[in-house]
Amino acid sequence: MKVYFISGLAADSRVFKHIQLPSGYQAHYLDWITPLPNESLKGYALRLSEAIDLDEPFVIAGLSMGGMIATEIANIYQPAACILFCSVPSSKQFPLFYKWAFLLKLHKLVPVTLLKKLSMLNRGFTPDSKADKELLKQVIHDSNPVFISWALDAILGWENETIPNRLWHIHGSRDSILPIRFTNPTHIVKGGNHLMVMSKARDINLFLEEVLLSKNE
Repeated sequence: MKVYFISGLAADSRVFKHIQLPSGYQAHYLDWITPLPNESLKGYALRLSEAIDLDEPFVIAGLSMGGMIATEIANIYQPAACILFCSVPSSKQFPLFYKWAFLLKLHKLVPVTLLKKLSMLNRGFTPDSKADKELLKQVIHDSNPVFISWALDAILGWENETIPNRLWHIHGSRDSILPIRFTNPTHIVKGGNHLMVMSKARDINLFLEEVLLSKNE
């Protein structure tokens, strides 16, 4: 069965480099497409889903923003499983500050180039390996500022309360971007940060094995 992975904001499929799927599953990566002007996250998810083979069962998995998009896709097409990494399945699980930031348009006051520089600086203080830190810095450097600007607005303006059927959600206890106290994951990784798909890959792989193999029982 195919597992379609969607990366997070300012990232791409390279963040999934340590992910290993159990036998019988194949990883496919949904690359970002150019957003339409003022396009909603739901509208974007619908267009991104055109790359999915809907003629056979599939699994959708997303990291952070990718998890929100995976949620929208799952609510439309009912995959065999919807898996979220360090994300939220409902806009009701955003920190209150995010809602205020959207209403006051605070996210538009900070240049995207500065956000990218701050993100790269932050990588130096994460528990990731030296090689992964350098990779993440390169991923952020390669990210499209126009896409980031659109994505920030789309994320903060996202409205969804429908939780997908067959949802599995793994979250780190030390996630500073989407704090765990605002959401209700099915699995928790102690000490995991927002990019634990790299720093806690062993825990992620065991989680995926548990979820995916249980579907064959």
